[in-house]
Amino acid sequence: MKFLLGALVALLLPVALLVPAAALAQPVKTGHIEAELVASAQGIAPGQTIQIALRQSIQKGWHTYWKNAGDSGEPTRIAWTTPAGWSVSDFTWPTPRRLPVGPLVNYGYEGEVLLPMTLTAPKDATPGQPVTLNAAVQFLVCADVCVPEDAKLTLSLPVTAGPAPADPKWGPRIQKTLADAPKPAGLTAAFEKQGAVVKVAITGQALKGADLAGAYFYPASGTVIDHAKPQPIERGPEGLTLTLTPGYDFQKPQPPAELAGVLALEGKAYEVSAAPGPLPAGASGLGAPPAHAPVPAGADKLGLLSAALFALVGGLILNLMPCVFPVLAMKAASLAGHGGGAHAEARRQGLAFGAGAVVTFLVLAGLLIALRSAGAAVGWGFQLQDPPVVAVLALLMLGVALNLSGVFEIGTSLQGVGSGLAAQSGLVGAFFTGTLAVVVAAPCTAPFMGPALGWALTQPPAAALVVFLFLGVGFALPFVAVAFAPGLLERLPRPGPWMEVFRKALAFPMYATVVWLVWVLTVQVGPDAVPRILGAAIVLALAGWLAGAAQRRVALGERAAPLGVAAAVLIAVAVVGGAFWPRYAEATAATAESAHLDYQPYTPEKLAALQAEGRPVLVNYTAAWCVSCQVNDRVALSTKAVAEALKRDNAVYLKADWTKRDPAIAAELASYGRAGVPLYLVYGAKGGPPAILPSILTQGTVVKALDKAAQAS
Repeated sequence: MKFLLGALVALLLPVALLVPAAALAQPVKTGHIEAELVASAQGIAPGQTIQIALRQSIQKGWHTYWKNAGDSGEPTRIAWTTPAGWSVSDFTWPTPRRLPVGPLVNYGYEGEVLLPMTLTAPKDATPGQPVTLNAAVQFLVCADVCVPEDAKLTLSLPVTAGPAPADPKWGPRIQKTLADAPKPAGLTAAFEKQGAVVKVAITGQALKGADLAGAYFYPASGTVIDHAKPQPIERGPEGLTLTLTPGYDFQKPQPPAELAGVLALEGKAYEVSAAPGPLPAGASGLGAPPAHAPVPAGADKLGLLSAALFALVGGLILNLMPCVFPVLAMKAASLAGHGGGAHAEARRQGLAFGAGAVVTFLVLAGLLIALRSAGAAVGWGFQLQDPPVVAVLALLMLGVALNLSGVFEIGTSLQGVGSGLAAQSGLVGAFFTGTLAVVVAAPCTAPFMGPALGWALTQPPAAALVVFLFLGVGFALPFVAVAFAPGLLERLPRPGPWMEVFRKALAFPMYATVVWLVWVLTVQVGPDAVPRILGAAIVLALAGWLAGAAQRRVALGERAAPLGVAAAVLIAVAVVGGAFWPRYAEATAATAESAHLDYQPYTPEKLAALQAEGRPVLVNYTAAWCVSCQVNDRVALSTKAVAEALKRDNAVYLKADWTKRDPAIAAELASYGRAGVPLYLVYGAKGGPPAILPSILTQGTVVKALDKAAQAS
């Protein structure tokens, strides 16, 4: 029997040497990540180079970081233990995504991500003997807290006599990751500090005709720009110019020698290295242009007639955009009320709607042309780039929805009241419905609109206004045509009880529009916008209810002035609060950032000594890579109120810095049931267990805890 087994092994061994086994690697779960090493091929030959990758499957709601983490965070790190002669390159970093957290913006990855590396075998590797590669990986994984996690990973590969076939699962995925990763593209780039901003101009063949909407520059260094600030884009025939807010490096006596990073476009990304100096021509198309002014790609072959026709068709199609439909549906319900022979009133309302739409298009165009001539980097839909405008528009849409729901009435009578103003109110209402439709439609760009607008914004004002005039006519044309088509009007149902039901049903698309505008606001100013704007919405809803109650009292011949006054006051409160809160929030954040707290490094001995002196102590377990820590520091801790509380209460601020891993701090965190930072403790002057503050701080929470700790003395 032994002889037969030996013969069988002898026969199969050569086959085993010729047929490679699959790469062996076991996934490791670190807590919030499943990590493993994978290979693009099923083996590796002596002297051969293949691609391997670190795969991260990140728990939903958590993220890891790019090589430049942004305002906070730390990139994934890997340390290899390999046999002699074997080598592994650094990561090839895929294009990251922006991860806004409060006033900060970080760069990283969510879901699943592969970080490719190049593995090279020595020429004297022995075929038939598998190689085992060991790696120690350090992750920083964050959600509302940040947790450092580690993994010991192993990858075993057979060494084959010749190149091994590709791994059917990981080979294509690694190759796609490498194909999509940022690469050099022969781009020319330069940067120049102009007042309070830095202009970065990038040109090259790869950018000609490319879709530059949403272009974003990810810097390789974390201190060259303010990551949280927007990056306005100026387009030109050869490329684009980005306006960046300079960071700490530009405050040094010697400015940066280069701005290196990644320019990310829709579906593509390029490595960029900008040198200081004059900006290359052809990267910008702003300002009042001369005859040879650059024009956006796709628009340079248009003339005035072609651009006007494109604008007319684009305006027609714009009526089908989802952002416009709720307003047009509301007006269509009004037009239906003039069916069954009321043609004259329908025509008047159609003309009033058309006039409102065309006039508003021309006003917005005039403002846009003026702003761009003054050097502002704005484009079509610029009015919705301003948070106060978005907030007020959301409240206006809510008011329209409440009106449609019957909470109060505008432009109609209640039991005969105000019938003498019905005709005038209808025309005024139709005009402003046209205005509202254009304001809401502005963020949308229908087919044919893009080239027409691009051409218009590079022409003298008169030509630009002609294009916008045709855009407005195209937008208003369907509604006006219906109003002037007796056959279509006759097909509309006759007025009746169904209209009240239809009117209330139309309120719900308006409520959906409010939700969309609130979402826009949260993108602009952060999640704190939600409770603020919803609070203003509740006040406005109360005002609408009081206005409706006042109208019903008037209809019954009762006194309604107090209710009307209260409704007017609440409307003012809601609108002013909704409009000016974003500006106040920005000012408050700026004030908080400029404040400074003196602190001492934390040690258990320092804490004990301070408690022996009878002093309250605030201990902040933090790290430079912790997102929540940095947000709390800016908006809650580094504020004038907390600084005054520390001084008033004779308290001391200690920082337990976990930026570099410290087993002692890790043990203390574990003693409070925490696996990561932040953790905030406030000790009373007479000792005892500390008060544990929430992970998301407000300055009021900190001040109250310090005052309470001082009272214990």
